[in-house]
Amino acid sequence: MIDWIRRQADPHPRLEVGIGDDAASVSWPDTDSTLIAVDMLVEGVHFRCPEATPEQIGRKSLAVNLSDIAAMAGRPIAAVVSVALPRSWHGEPAQRLHSGLTDLARETGVALAGGDTTSTDGPLVISVTVIGESPPGGPVLRSGAQPGDRVLVTGHLGGSLDGHHLDFTPRLSEAVALFEAGGLHAMIDISDGLATDLHHLLYASGVGARLIAAHIPLNQLTERAGDGRTRLAHAIADGEDFELLAAVTPDVAARLIADPPFATPLTDIGQIVEGSDLDMLMPDDRVVPLPPLGFEHEVG
Repeated sequence: MIDWIRRQADPHPRLEVGIGDDAASVSWPDTDSTLIAVDMLVEGVHFRCPEATPEQIGRKSLAVNLSDIAAMAGRPIAAVVSVALPRSWHGEPAQRLHSGLTDLARETGVALAGGDTTSTDGPLVISVTVIGESPPGGPVLRSGAQPGDRVLVTGHLGGSLDGHHLDFTPRLSEAVALFEAGGLHAMIDISDGLATDLHHLLYASGVGARLIAAHIPLNQLTERAGDGRTRLAHAIADGEDFELLAAVTPDVAARLIADPPFATPLTDIGQIVEGSDLDMLMPDDRVVPLPPLGFEHEVG
């Protein structure tokens, strides 16, 4: 299996030594800082089979890390992958898993530098570590939001239960465009849900926010619309949207909304305020508190 993986590896201009030696060697130019992100996905927790195909699992295992790099406006360079394969996954299923991962690596220009593979009697476990470059001047953090900033979000929210969490596209180019537009004070990717992740950003920045319910871009939820919850509830709390949530100065935000630098939808959903509270203006003009509602992974 390892020899097969080695033969599938593409050459990469930054990869001096790849799969097949004791460690990878990646060339690194002068840079302000290096970004490192790691996520571990476990069968039954982060995906379920056969609902998720091997290709989707491989893709997601890399995509969640690329989303973290995007949240700091970075550029991913290389990845290492560790997989604990159940014995039933050996052969074709393992190759399909690898295919899903390598397809996304090619799409995003990421070098697969190596990793580790072992057998297990337990569930499938896959861990990916991505190494990336920081943008000029250092990464965009969660801690820079300021009162008066507008809260912008990419894409649509609330689609993870419809399978979006398996097929999403990491917002790498969108993050770079937001950074290059100027006025970007803080950013986070929405992995645990809009309310929870915005609370993370507000806590780190020492500020509060008010969202406008009518402005939150909602997924259509074609398959789950009959589960008793509103589309707004899904958008606020479901998690794994992997969209970008950004605090941007009002003037730059207005320019971005009027003339977006990318095709992905970009929406102004509220404002950063003084204090520490997060609330939401409802369509009937009520203002309701918004606790850190979000998805928590459970085995089952």
